[in-house]
Amino acid sequence: MKYFSALLFLMVLLTNCSSPKKGNVTITGNIKGLKKGTVYLQKVQDTILINIDSVKIEGDSEFVLVSNIQEPEIHYLYLDKDDGKQYNDRIDFFAEPGEISITTSVRDFEKDIKIKGGKNQEKLEEYKKMLQRFNERNLKIIKEDFEASKQNDEEKLIENDKAYKNLLRQKYLYTINFAIHNKKLEVAPYVTINEVYDANLKYLDTVAKSLSPKVKKSLYGKQLIQYIKDRKELELKNE
Repeated sequence: MKYFSALLFLMVLLTNCSSPKKGNVTITGNIKGLKKGTVYLQKVQDTILINIDSVKIEGDSEFVLVSNIQEPEIHYLYLDKDDGKQYNDRIDFFAEPGEISITTSVRDFEKDIKIKGGKNQEKLEEYKKMLQRFNERNLKIIKEDFEASKQNDEEKLIENDKAYKNLLRQKYLYTINFAIHNKKLEVAPYVTINEVYDANLKYLDTVAKSLSPKVKKSLYGKQLIQYIKDRKELELKNE
């Protein structure tokens, strides 16, 4: 009887292990140079980052991950390199029903990333490229500010402060215009609520009102609309 029970358990275990993963999003990828580690597919659910799927890498750096979604949604690819370090590598991307291809390297997981996905991912990458330019200019201002502080150069500090405020204004205007231009895609409310959430309410309202009916009903569309509502109510209370 014990032998039969053990055999039955083994059969169930093997059946479960051999069952194909189910979902409407398939992510195929390759992390060049990775010999050992675990690749996790993650997303935010109820403000908590959860694991959706995972693959243990032992020799073969290629992997397949699967997710099941109702609409385009941000997912994360997290690499635990089994190197004992507390912080490892994570990248974000827009998951959409269909196939997504991700390639990168273990040497520079975040910088070597190449993703082939849907329209939202394409636009997200376009936005990130521009955002990188803003970040580089901001870093330059920070360095100049540091040097000016050491030399007590008040004139330069004032100049840098104006440059920073101008740069911030440009970033916000670019993001708002980007969102309005891509109003039919979920990436529009996503970048708005993640990058310029503290912008003037009239600009956030403009983005929200411009969204297509479909995007307004999306996860990020609802989040943006609710956020605007909450901010308006808070401002009324503080008057």
